[in-house]
Amino acid sequence: MGMLSLPGFLSCGKKKDFNLSNEKDVHASGNDENSDRGNWSNKADYLLSMVGYAVGLGNVWRFPYLTYQNGGGAFLIPYSLMLALAGLPLFFMECSLGQFASLGPISIWRILPLFQGVGITMVVISTFVAIYYNVIIAYALYYLFASFQKVLPWSDCFSWADEFCSKTRIVSDCNAELDGEVIHANYSYITSNNLTCINGTVNYKPVQFPSEQYWNKVALQRSSGLDETGDIVWYLALCLLLSWMIVGAVLFKGIKSSGKVVYFTALFPYVILLILLVRGATLEGALDGIEYYIGRQSNITKLMEAEVWKDAATQIFYSLSVAWGGLVALSSYNKFHNNCYSDAIFVCVTNCVTSVFAGFAIFSILGHMAFVSERPVSEVVDSGFDLAFVAYPEALSRLPVSPLWSFLFFFMLLLLGLDSQFATIETLTTTIQDIYPEVMKKLRIPVTLGVCILLFFLGLICVTQAGIYWVNLIDHFCAGWGILIAAVLEIIGIVYIYGGNRFIEDIEMMIGKKSCIFWLWWRICWFFVTPVLLMAILVWSLVTFSPPSYGSVLYPTWGTAVGWCMIIFCVIWIPIVGIIKIAKAKGNICQRIRSCCRPTANWGPYLECNRGERYSHVVDSRKEKEHEIPTVSAFVY
Repeated sequence: MGMLSLPGFLSCGKKKDFNLSNEKDVHASGNDENSDRGNWSNKADYLLSMVGYAVGLGNVWRFPYLTYQNGGGAFLIPYSLMLALAGLPLFFMECSLGQFASLGPISIWRILPLFQGVGITMVVISTFVAIYYNVIIAYALYYLFASFQKVLPWSDCFSWADEFCSKTRIVSDCNAELDGEVIHANYSYITSNNLTCINGTVNYKPVQFPSEQYWNKVALQRSSGLDETGDIVWYLALCLLLSWMIVGAVLFKGIKSSGKVVYFTALFPYVILLILLVRGATLEGALDGIEYYIGRQSNITKLMEAEVWKDAATQIFYSLSVAWGGLVALSSYNKFHNNCYSDAIFVCVTNCVTSVFAGFAIFSILGHMAFVSERPVSEVVDSGFDLAFVAYPEALSRLPVSPLWSFLFFFMLLLLGLDSQFATIETLTTTIQDIYPEVMKKLRIPVTLGVCILLFFLGLICVTQAGIYWVNLIDHFCAGWGILIAAVLEIIGIVYIYGGNRFIEDIEMMIGKKSCIFWLWWRICWFFVTPVLLMAILVWSLVTFSPPSYGSVLYPTWGTAVGWCMIIFCVIWIPIVGIIKIAKAKGNICQRIRSCCRPTANWGPYLECNRGERYSHVVDSRKEKEHEIPTVSAFVY
C-alpha cells in the first residue's frame, strides 16, 4: 500500500500528523514519535513485554528437567555458550530489524522480497501456536479454580480413582530367606510369615499418583487416543473462553493497554517463584532435590555427548522466541533511536537467569516429595505437562496449607502463559495493521476481538476428550522445524543476500557509530557460527525424527499425516511467494531473481526525519504502490 509524502505526514516529533481518514488510532497518542503506528508509552512497557514474551512456560517446566538430565550444573556451560553463539545474535538481529523499519514480520521483508514467504511462515506458525497455547492457559485456569477447596481434589484417591491409584509405592513381591533357603514370594505371603525382604530384591506394583489420575480422568477426561475424539469437556471450554476474553480485554488498545498490564503479569511471577523457593528450601529433602538439579550430582563428562549440546541450543532457541515474528512486531513500536542492543542483552540474560532460578524453586519441592514418598528424586522428576499438572501438584498437595501453594503455582503459570500469548496475538494484529492501516485505525477493537473469537473456535478441538493429543501434535510439528527453517533463511537472507555489513550500517543509524572491535563478535556469529549451529540443529532434528506420541499412546497414521500437512502448510509460503515474486518481476530469469534479492524502493526507516542520506530516496518511492501479488495481496505491503 502506497504512502503519501505530505507535509508532516511522516515527520518526527510530537507534531500532529495529517490524517487522511480523520480517524484516531487507539494505538497511537499525541506523544508518539510515529503517529501512524504508535510507539510504546515508555521503555519499561517494551522491556517488560519482551521479558514476558521470552519468559514462558518452558522456563519453568522444561529447562530444570533438561539441566537435571544433562549433567546438572555442567549443563550451564553449553547453555551459556549457545546463548552467546545462537540465541543473542538472532535476538539482536530481529529487534534491530523491527525497530529500523517500524514494520511487522511480513512487511519487514521489503528488505528482501524473495524471502517474504519467511515472514508469512512466522505468522502462520504463531497462529497455530496461539491456538494451542491458550488451551494450556485454560488448563492452568482450571487447576487455579480447583485450588479453591479446603482439600485439593488430587490430594488423595477419591471416587474417580481406580485400583492403581496410590500415594505410596506398593510392594508386589520380593526375595526372602526361609529355613536357610532364599525364596521368591508375593509380599502378602512375606508379611504373613513375618519374613523380611532381602535388600535390592523388592518389586513394586505399577501404581499412579492421585494427581496423575486426576489429570487424565477428571481434568482432561482423556480418551484412548486421537481416533476417539469424544465430547467437548465443557469446563475446559469455559476456561478457554475466559482465557481468550482476558487476552482480548488486555489487547483492545494494542500496546497502549498491554504495555500497562505487563507490569503485573511479567513481574509477579518472580514474586511467586521467590515464595515457592523460600517455602521449598525449608522442607525436608529439599537439599536432595537441589543436588539433583545443579549440585553434587553434576556430571562434567556429559559435555562429551552431542545430545547435551543439541538440547542446550534447542532450549535457548525456543526459550528466546526467535523466528516467531513476535520480536519484530514488538520492536516495531520502538522509537527509532532506542538502544536495541542493550535491550537485547537485558532480555536474553533475564530470560536465562529466570530459567536457572525457576529450577531451584521446582527441585526443592520435588526433593521434598521424593523424601515423603520414599522414592529417589529421579522417579518424581518430569517435564512438560507431567511436571506442571502431575508431579508438582502432587508435591504441593503434601504441604501444609496446600491450597495456597497450589493457587500460587497455577497463578504463576497463568501469568507466564498470558504474557507470551499477548505478544503472539499482537504479532497477528501488527501484521493486519501493516496490511490494512486505515482499517485498523477505525476498527482496531473489533478486529482484535474478531481474531480472538476465531482462534477460540479453532481451539475447541483441543478441549475435547482427545484434546491433549491435538495440543501435543501441533506442538510436535509446528513449533519445531518450521521455526528452524524460518530462522535459517532469515539469517542467510539478511547476512548473505541483503548484506551483513549493510545491515550493521542500518543498526548504526539507530544506536550510533561503533568500532570494528564492537562488531567483531556479531560478524563472527552472523556470518558463520549462528547459521552453522541452526543448520546443525535442523539436520539433527530431521535425522532423529520420531513419530509423535503422548506418553505410551502412539498416534494413528492419519494423525501423523495431519501433522505433516500442518508443517507443510506453514512453510509452503516460502517457495510460493518466492515464485510469484520472480514471475511478476521484469527481465530474464537472472534479472528477475536479482531484482527480487534487492530491497524494495520503499525499504528504510518509516519516518522521513530518520532516513538521512542513505535512504533519502524512500520519500518519493512511497508515493508509488509497491508491486503486489494479486492472490496473496494480504501478505504484501
